[in-house]
Parts: sequence; structure tokens; C-alpha cells
Amino acid sequence: MDLETDFIQATTRPMRKNIISRLLGYKNMDPYSATSPQPQNGSQSNNETYSKPRYQDWHEFNPSTQIWSRVDATASRHSSATSRATDHDESLVLATWNLDAFEALPQPRTSAILSHLNGLAQTPDIIFLQEVSRPSLEFLLDDDRIREAWFSSEIDSKNWGGQRFATMTLLSKARFSGRARMGPVWRVKFPSKFERDALCCDIFLPSPNPVSASGEEDEKRIRLVNVHLDSLAIVPSFRPQQLATVASSLHSAERGIIAGDFNPVLPEDNTLVEENGLIDAWQELRKGEDGFTWGIDGKQAYPPKRMDKVALLGLVARDIEVMDPGTVVEPGGQDVGQGGGRVLPWSDHSGLRCTFQLA
Repeated sequence: MDLETDFIQATTRPMRKNIISRLLGYKNMDPYSATSPQPQNGSQSNNETYSKPRYQDWHEFNPSTQIWSRVDATASRHSSATSRATDHDESLVLATWNLDAFEALPQPRTSAILSHLNGLAQTPDIIFLQEVSRPSLEFLLDDDRIREAWFSSEIDSKNWGGQRFATMTLLSKARFSGRARMGPVWRVKFPSKFERDALCCDIFLPSPNPVSASGEEDEKRIRLVNVHLDSLAIVPSFRPQQLATVASSLHSAERGIIAGDFNPVLPEDNTLVEENGLIDAWQELRKGEDGFTWGIDGKQAYPPKRMDKVALLGLVARDIEVMDPGTVVEPGGQDVGQGGGRVLPWSDHSGLRCTFQLA
């Protein structure tokens, strides 16, 4: 888990049945209640503060200058020798993984996750990362695999608002340097106990009917939203409002994906995806299977949970799988069983890989 491994016990207040009343109910709570999420400042009660986008840039590594440089995502097309000959592929592969910002050895653990993703039979076109700490960010930006093959939403932590960790999105150069292209990238501030936000971007794919009636090449916009919703079983919860905010953005774009760490630790969280008019990819393709992405090692004080999800609108999920973490060994001795280095999982979360396409 993140921030703490102990969930705060839910209060005995009855759960509201209507999602709108749940979204607004926190305003009527005792502002001094220990279980009530408190605004960080006076402006947090203003919904415009949350919905206003904070734009940032895409970046790619320049081998000539040895620095990460801004990419002009407003250009009509990118052209690159690395662009796939499969521009007409209808499917995209998304991987999402919470890196666990609080465990030791962030760089070896992050490297192991990256190696796993690079070794998949279907390598991802899109990577969502949550709980990216500054050491993990530094490692990712210095890693040759990232420098050669990926556009990055981050080159430093200036967009993190002083937080110890944040979300990060990577887009494949091989996929998004040709007719499939990147659009803008931005963050939307959440009402949040932990000052969380949503990392959003648009991508554009060639339409299955590539030429429009006007004779111009047609394309379809897909909105991608990388989330790390509020943690812990605090009542009232900000998660309903957080998911409603980004779901509204998807409905405005007509199609897209929200994926990442949903932290569904209260009963009301179990139906939020459907209540917001979205499709839960796991439920759509593997209903009845557990799909646990946290607590699978049995060492947590709470039962395993399907913490991480992929929710879609106007898209079709073709395949989804859980990627369980392996382990790394902490330096400190040859014999782990006799006081040597600890064996640490790559993360306390499993990752998800989802293949999807235009509806």
C-alpha cells in the first residue's frame, strides 16, 4: 500500500445510496472530525480549482546534447525512422504499475519492472506508473531503455507540487512517431486528503476509415488518464468525486481509459466504475476471477484486493492480465538465510497489462 499499510477504520455512518449525494456529502461533515478529509487551503472548496488543467510538456532524450528536450505535441505529425510499419494496427497495449515509493532499493526494483515490461511478448505502447519517487524518476530518466524508446511526461519533479511521489506516463516512440501521434499532456488537481491529481493526455490514432468525406485523413482521439486515487478507508471518501471528475473528462472526449491504483477499500468503491458509465476491463473479460493486485504475498494485515484497475469508454478491451512482481536481493550478505540481504518484491502491487482497440 501507500502512505500507510494500516487502513483507518470506516465510521458507522450509513453509506449514501446515490452517487451525487456521496460526491457532495463531505461538505456537510464536521470539519474537525478525525475521519473527514480536510481541504489543504480555502480554494479547495472551489470546483474550478480541481477541473482547471495544468499543462506540461512531453519530452524525449536527445543523444546529441545528452539532455531531455521538449517535444512539440502540437505538430501535425512526427516522422521517425523508428516508427512502426504497423501504423494500421488497431490495438494498443497499456501497462500500469504502482512502484511502491516507500520500500528500499527503488532503483533496482524499478529496473526489474522495466525489464519485465520490455520482455513481454506484446511490449506496451503506453506505460502508466504510480508512486514514482524521485530516486525512481532519476533512474528512469538515466536508463538507456527509456532514453531510446520512450517519450516521458516528466523530466523532473517540478509538476509534483512538493509531493514525495507522483504519477508518470510513458509513450512508445515506435508507436507515436508516425501516423499515430501524441496530443497535449496535463494534470488535473483532485479534491484530496493527500493532494493527489490525475495525469491526463490525448493520443490520436488513424481512423479505421482513414479518409474523411472532405478528403483529409481522419483520426480518432483517445484520452488517457493515469490515476492514484486517495488511499485508506477514510469516511467520507474523496474517491467518488475523484473518479467522477476524470470520468466526465472521458465522456467529453467520447473515448478513453482511466487506469492505475483505484484504492477501492470501502464497499462504495466497488461500483464506482459502473456508476460513472465506464467498463471495468477485468470484469468484462475475466469476471469471476480474483484479479488481486495487492496483498498476494499474504504478509499484509488485510486480505488481498484488486487495487489496480483499467476502466474504458468507447473502446474495446481485448485482453487483460495481472503481472505479479518478482524479487530483488538487498546487498548485505551472500547467504540471505543467515542474515544476508533481504529479499524484496519489485513492488507491493502487481501490474496490469491490457490490450484494447477502438470500438
